[in-house]
Amino acid sequence: MNCIVAVFNDWAIGYENKLLAKNPIDMKNFKEKTLGKVVVMGRKTLESFPRGLPLEGRVNIVLTTNLDYQVEGAVVVSSFAELDKELMKYSPEDVFVIGGESIYRQLLLRCEKAYVTRVENDFPADTWFPNLDKLEEWELVFEGEEQIYQDLKFKFTEYNRQKMSPASSA
Repeated sequence: MNCIVAVFNDWAIGYENKLLAKNPIDMKNFKEKTLGKVVVMGRKTLESFPRGLPLEGRVNIVLTTNLDYQVEGAVVVSSFAELDKELMKYSPEDVFVIGGESIYRQLLLRCEKAYVTRVENDFPADTWFPNLDKLEEWELVFEGEEQIYQDLKFKFTEYNRQKMSPASSA
């Protein structure tokens, strides 16, 4: 499983259920990576999309504790057991966790790769992604050139989960 996210300084990802800034270059990258794949998200992330509709050209899976929640064009699951059952239909390389904060935190341990757009700007935020630079099991394996869109400075990066060797017993 993969995750894909745009983070700002301090690994901030959102404010009041919205992205911190619109960046069509990052949106194009997101679309290229996830089109034809499976995206896993929380209910609030889905509701933050235009008209609250699932992303076209992808299998949309919504993980929510709201047992009555339904949305046309998406698979709604209410537990990790249900999510696991649904994900068994797909190759793990084709699955992308796309937010929000609680979904990232709950599923990051299952991810092998993280596609992170690092934005150098500061904005007010109320949601964050775990700082992969401070987690020893994650390693930065790719860092693209700095790009600029309007006043946003950003670069595409990739992190891989490291296979941790078992502690040797003395």
